[in-house]
Amino acid sequence: MKISKEERNNKHDTGPDLHKPAVRASLKRYWRRNVIFTIVLLVFWAAVGLGCGVLLADWLNLYKLPGTAFPLGFWFAHQGSIIVFVLLILAYCLLMNRLDTKHHNELEQLKKEGKA
Repeated sequence: MKISKEERNNKHDTGPDLHKPAVRASLKRYWRRNVIFTIVLLVFWAAVGLGCGVLLADWLNLYKLPGTAFPLGFWFAHQGSIIVFVLLILAYCLLMNRLDTKHHNELEQLKKEGKA
C-alpha cells in the first residue's frame, strides 16, 4: 500500500502552534467555558445535595414519595443527590462534547487561514 505525501505529512502533524495569538485566544476561550461549566454544575449539585437533603428536608418530609411511604426529604438525602450527580455527569459529557467539537472546528479554521 502506497502512502501519499499528504498522508505522510498528516501523520507527523504536531497540531497548532501554541505560541500564535489566535490559537492561544482559542484555548483561553475553551478553558474559560470548561471552568464555567464545571462551576455551574458543581453549584447545582451542592444546592440539590445540601439544599434538598439537609436544609429543606423538614419541609420536604411533609410530602411522601409517590408509591412509597418514604418522606421526600429522606429520599433526596439518600438517593436524590446521587441521581442528580449521575445526571450532571451526563450533562457535563454532552456539554464538553459540543465544546470540543466547536473548539476543534475553530482550530481547523485557524489552520486553513494560516493562523495556527
